Amino acid sequence: MWVVPTIPPALYLMLSGILFTIGVIGALTRRNAIVVFISIELMLNAVNLTFITLSRSLQSIDGVIFAFFVMAVAAAEAAVGLAIFVMLYRSKETINVDEVNLLKW
Repeated sequence: MWVVPTIPPALYLMLSGILFTIGVIGALTRRNAIVVFISIELMLNAVNLTFITLSRSLQSIDGVIFAFFVMAVAAAEAAVGLAIFVMLYRSKETINVDEVNLLKW
């Protein structure tokens, strides 16, 4: 028989914190808009891991429902964000955050 070891929730929360930290660092230090977008998605996944972990440890379904809604919003954000990136690249021929300023006349 296989014995599945139980992983304590604290390790999941530490992994979530590490993923969120990597996402924040990536979003703040990178210039490429796609890398910033991927970093934001990484932060959303870290939050989902926290929701699922706390939902499982508290034996409630609420965290799973929140994670489902976060995934739905992330999917919509990915579709809209990538469309914006394509339009930016067509008009400015770059997607570097420093070089794209749409508020200038």
